[in-house]
Amino acid sequence: MARKLDYRWHLRQVMAQHGLFATTDLIQPLAQRGIRLSSSQVYRLVVERPERLSLKTLMALLDILGCSMTELIEPVAASGRPRAAKAVGGTNAGVGILRPKRARITGAGT
Repeated sequence: MARKLDYRWHLRQVMAQHGLFATTDLIQPLAQRGIRLSSSQVYRLVVERPERLSLKTLMALLDILGCSMTELIEPVAASGRPRAAKAVGGTNAGVGILRPKRARITGAGT
């Protein structure tokens, strides 16, 4: 049985290593290479993990950042089950653990 693979997207980290901290810093260099993306498209490309990415865009990013494909895309073994939404207040709730707990009223005044 073949192993299931997934990937991690490291564009934001690679950009930071090259002194690019704003997502809009990529708009002009991409445009110079013939890739015209809106600021919201570039934001999603940097912040989210892309499900589809054209090879021209990938090659432009590699050229702009002077990095290799393995620095941007890290292959990892996929977990056996799909990612489920995390419940607020659960053991692995992300920012949910930072939220205050709801107050409970437990009876009439004394």
